[in-house]
Amino acid sequence: MTEPPKGYDRTIRLRDGRVVTIRPLTRQDAPELGEAIRTADPVTLRRRFCGTAPRVTPRLLERLTALDYQRRFALVARSFADRGVAIARYEATRTPGVAEIAVAVDPAWRRAGLASALVRLLGEAALARGFDRFTAVYFADNRPVAELLDDAGGCQVIAEGLAEAEVLLSEAQSTSAW
Repeated sequence: MTEPPKGYDRTIRLRDGRVVTIRPLTRQDAPELGEAIRTADPVTLRRRFCGTAPRVTPRLLERLTALDYQRRFALVARSFADRGVAIARYEATRTPGVAEIAVAVDPAWRRAGLASALVRLLGEAALARGFDRFTAVYFADNRPVAELLDDAGGCQVIAEGLAEAEVLLSEAQSTSAW
């Protein structure tokens, strides 16, 4: 098993004053991740999976948590009550230098800057691993994701209700607020 990389454990204060810890996702997070998927509200699941959520199985949880931290990298944000409240990941695409990104934030933790912080940290990790662009596919009516990507300077194309965005990564973006 690949060990999670050092240097990505952070404690951050969100805009609303709450504090979270962020660290690389590991296989030990699988049970809690499975429960989060099973109990998430339908809107969150639809937005995250662009449709119906997959059935939670041991194979799915293995796929989501067995990371090489190079081509597949994920971070989890935890409250001080030690509960997972957000996850963000990237996965390399077939195009060299490009990784697809996905973020899910518990509804009670949205609009406080958590998704932006996670994407910024993923950007740091991606740049260090040779990626120069993130892409994301999402429902065109998902305003929070569209706003997040707009703030990052993303270009989006909308077709048949789906949006695809691309964000060029730079050292300046990874160290500034998105």
